[in-house]
Amino acid sequence: MPARAIYRSVLCAVAMIGAISTAYGLSLEEITVKLEREGYTQIREMKSGKITTFQAVKNGKAVSLVVDSSGRFKELP
Repeated sequence: MPARAIYRSVLCAVAMIGAISTAYGLSLEEITVKLEREGYTQIREMKSGKITTFQAVKNGKAVSLVVDSSGRFKELP
């Protein structure tokens, strides 16, 4: 097999692994650590169908958050 074909195969495999890991997203532990680093405490996962939100406390105030598969989060109003 020519070196160029091997190189393309390796690149394709790496791209597929990246797509698979993004599709599965972060684990609950990874999300919890990320939120704790941002100052949130008492983090609880709240499942509701396909959407998972989180309840937490920041600066003494209860907040609801949504976290996407890449770990970005946003407080809900």
